[in-house]
Amino acid sequence: MKVVVGQGSCGIASGARKTEDELVRKLAESGMGDVTVEKTGCVGNCYLEPIVDVYDGEKLAARYVRVSPDKAEQIVEGHIKGGKVVEELLISKTDEEFLSKQERIVLRNAGYINPESIDEYIAVGGYEGLRKAITSMTPDGVIEEMKVSGLRGRGGAGFPTWFKWNAAKNNRGDKKYMVCNADEGDPGAFMDRSVLEGDPHSLLEGMAIGGYAIGASEGVIYVRAEYPLAIARLEIAIGQAREKGCLGKDIFGSGFDFDIRIKAGAGAFVCGEETALIASLEGERGMPRLKPPFPAEKGFWQKPTNINNVETFANVPWIITSGGEAFAAMGTDKSKGTKVFALAGKIKKGGLVEVPMGLPLKDVIFGIGDGIKNDKEFKAVQMGGPSGGCIPAALSDTPVDYENITKTGAIVGSGGMIVMDEDTCMVDMARYFLDFTRKESCGKCNYCRLGTKRMLEILERITQGKGEDGDIELLEELAVKIKDGSMCGLGQTAPNPVLTTIRYFRNEYEDHIYNKKCTAHYCKSLITFTITDKCTGCTLCSRKCPVDAIKGDRKQKHEIDQDKCIRCGRCEEACNFSAILRD
Repeated sequence: MKVVVGQGSCGIASGARKTEDELVRKLAESGMGDVTVEKTGCVGNCYLEPIVDVYDGEKLAARYVRVSPDKAEQIVEGHIKGGKVVEELLISKTDEEFLSKQERIVLRNAGYINPESIDEYIAVGGYEGLRKAITSMTPDGVIEEMKVSGLRGRGGAGFPTWFKWNAAKNNRGDKKYMVCNADEGDPGAFMDRSVLEGDPHSLLEGMAIGGYAIGASEGVIYVRAEYPLAIARLEIAIGQAREKGCLGKDIFGSGFDFDIRIKAGAGAFVCGEETALIASLEGERGMPRLKPPFPAEKGFWQKPTNINNVETFANVPWIITSGGEAFAAMGTDKSKGTKVFALAGKIKKGGLVEVPMGLPLKDVIFGIGDGIKNDKEFKAVQMGGPSGGCIPAALSDTPVDYENITKTGAIVGSGGMIVMDEDTCMVDMARYFLDFTRKESCGKCNYCRLGTKRMLEILERITQGKGEDGDIELLEELAVKIKDGSMCGLGQTAPNPVLTTIRYFRNEYEDHIYNKKCTAHYCKSLITFTITDKCTGCTLCSRKCPVDAIKGDRKQKHEIDQDKCIRCGRCEEACNFSAILRD
């Protein structure tokens, strides 16, 4: 028997390490010291962490959720020692459906194997794809298998993987590089992080297969320094792979040499663009370069270079082992296979999901994510991060694939899904994302550097109740010029959140500008708090007010001095009688 504790970043943040320590202590006290306690990555149910799995041999006997340290004794005494499942801590049937409704390729091992054990990865078929590729396939054969699979880059652009590999292979060079873009910077996105923390060997294996295909001898993983756990587990995995002969010289006796190193990035969002990433790798400021030449011709140190993201590489071992046709059998005609999404925002079951391309948005949000928190009305979903756009609830039947999502004005991007409810102000949401991209602009292009700043200033005025006639049209005009005048994907996509919110929620912009009202009652400058006749005079609201703006005798209706009120909302939070009206 063994106990496995989920220790991705989400689990650790929820207290998983303390839970693990307590489990070890209780097992020792109970004379069950022979029961091992191991770690794994995030299985995807982030909202249920800390998660503890109890295995009887190789069989999962029980999955316990929200296991705080004080509940460890129940599992040790009740299940491990007493042999009885602790029903009150068990995962529910509906929460089990969160996983059963998915199709997992990239996340096939996450939450099930120890990410710090290469033996566990090998036990589930790890490195068999690499062995097959370099001992029984030619580089052209590997690329052909990728072509059959139809795998497109999962980093955002959706470019055919085989085409990029083939271009790098056909460009001559005394040295070539295989680079992984693990600079995951979208707010609310944590797909790549989960793979790095939960199944790092799948990335290493995918990169090695790609290196063989293009003729590269060296791989570099460019990963955010803000991912310390991911970096630590990658370092462990690389060391283990070298010891086992899966990386380094003469891999599997094939004569193929390939090794991987890590480069920690400083957290610049623009370094998600491949030429800016290359500049950063070379020790320069992360700024994009003109293309052509493309990295496949002149990339890292002016050598032929291929760049894919973590999720793209993690698909590769499965494709080589199972065959390109098996991958192509999932998804749609032009968007093959599965896609990992990070569900965040106003959703009941936030976490990681992997589904076949083409599944309708509503099936992901409601079928897997279980809908909106507190059963509020679903308003929109932001896809593609700051470079993406808002898709309204009216378009929730839209299939999740590259072509159909692009038609809405959003993009699939790397896979972030930020769900919004009726209380979300779409103007403020556009302001938030534009503020992010404005700060992350490298400043090389005038339109990106100055245009995003001007757009942000307009949005800030609108949310402060200072919007003017013509602001919407000015935003649209600036957006077109920024998209046309920017060199890289950051500037070319930065206006997307603004354009999509204007397209689908123009009425909210008009309410802010002409009626000086925030439709969602969110923007502070446009909110008024008043006390209704439900007030019992309990005085709780006046005691919570930080500026002494609420007056009234005890057991008498109170009043708010609007000149003093700073619209913090503390009175509304404090009132037990729903007597505070937000308008």
